[in-house]
Amino acid sequence: MAAVVGIEELRRPGGYAVQTLAVAACYYAAARLGLLRELTVEGATVTPVWPPTGVAVAALLILGLGCWPGITLGAFFSVLSLTTPGADVLVILFGNTAAPVCAALLLRRAGFRTGLSRLRDGLALVFLAALGAMLISATFGVGLLVLNGSLPGHSFWAVWLAWWVGDAMGVLIVTPLLLLLHDARRPLPLGRWKEATALAVVACAVVPFAVYSSLSMLFLVYPLIIWAALRFQLVGSVLCALLTSVVATVAATDGVGAFAELSRIEVMLKLQAFNGAMALTALLLSAVITEQRNTRRSVEQACQELVEVLEHLTAGEAPPPRPLSDADADADDSDDADGRSRPTGAP
Repeated sequence: MAAVVGIEELRRPGGYAVQTLAVAACYYAAARLGLLRELTVEGATVTPVWPPTGVAVAALLILGLGCWPGITLGAFFSVLSLTTPGADVLVILFGNTAAPVCAALLLRRAGFRTGLSRLRDGLALVFLAALGAMLISATFGVGLLVLNGSLPGHSFWAVWLAWWVGDAMGVLIVTPLLLLLHDARRPLPLGRWKEATALAVVACAVVPFAVYSSLSMLFLVYPLIIWAALRFQLVGSVLCALLTSVVATVAATDGVGAFAELSRIEVMLKLQAFNGAMALTALLLSAVITEQRNTRRSVEQACQELVEVLEHLTAGEAPPPRPLSDADADADDSDDADGRSRPTGAP
C-alpha cells in the first residue's frame, strides 16, 4: 500500500517536479565527481569514467522514461559549470539525454531485469546499454567539437573513442551499483560479515599495490573480482570493481605506478582497456554465478515438492496446493515488465 501511495504521489505535478529535480541533482553531483579526474587527448579534455551516464540509465530503469527531463536539466547545469553555453549546447543536451533513453528502451525491449540475476541481463547491459547506446552521446559530442572548430578533424576518432569508453564505463560500473541499492532487501547474515570484512581488507591492500607498483601488477585484482563474485555475487564484484576503477583512475591521471612514463594516449588506452576488462569480468561472472545458483535452488525446490506429492499420494491423500515458486514469480515479473498478462483461467 505504501508503495502504491508513493507512486500516486509522483504522478501528481508536484511529485513529478520533485522527481525531476532529484534526478537532475544526482546527475549533476555525479558529473562533478567525474570531473575530478580528467585526461587530455588530442587537445580535448575527457573523463576516463563518466558516472552521470550510469546515473541516468539507472534512473530511467527505476523511475521510468518520464524522468528524462531531469537528465537534460542535470546535463545543462553540468555544462553551465564548465563554460558559458551557446546555441550549440542543445546538441550536447540531446546526445546526453538520447543515449541513456535509447539504452533504457533497448534494455526494456530485451526483457532486462534490474536484479541482474541472469547472464542475458548482464550481456544486455554491456552490449546494448553501455557499448551500443553510448555511441550516440560520443558521436554527437565529438561531432559538435569538430563542427564548431574546437577540435581538428584528424583528432576525431581518438577523442571519440575516449568519450565513448568513458560513457560506457559509467554504465558498466555505476548502473549495476544503483540497481543493487534499489533492490536491496536484507543485510548479510552475521557470519558472512566476517568474510566480507576480510575481502574488503585484502582489496584495500592489494588494489593500491597492484595499481601503484611500477612492475605493472594490475592482473592481481582479478582474483579479488573472482572471490567477490563467487561469494557475494554482483554486490561484491561491483564494489570491488568500483574501488579498483577509482584507484586506477587516480593513478592514471597522476601518471604514476602502472601508468608512469606513458604518453597521454597510452595512458588513456591502458586505463580504459583495464577498466573495461575488469568491469566486464565482474558483471558477467557474477551474473553467471547468480543464474546458476537460482537454477540450483529451483531444482531443489522442485525435488522437495515432488517428494511431498509422492508422500501424500502414498498415504492416499490429495496432494497439497502448489505454492508459487521463485521461478514462477520471476516469470510473472517478466510478463509484467513486458506489458503482458495472463488471461483469466490460464494455467
